[in-house]
Amino acid sequence: MYLSDITQFINQMKEQKPSLEAEQRQGRALLWDKQPIDLDERSDAKTSRVDQTPYVYYQNF
Repeated sequence: MYLSDITQFINQMKEQKPSLEAEQRQGRALLWDKQPIDLDERSDAKTSRVDQTPYVYYQNF
């Protein structure tokens, strides 16, 4: 059965370092996986936001 060089390399890495896949999953969870968005909290934050004045540098009104 044919195995490409890359597949052989990956299999060899997995044999040398069995914890590699778990470390990759931890890294993904740290950087990419996000908590679900709470829609009620998001709407509360949106309604409590104060609108910015059109010209922010002129505050003498």
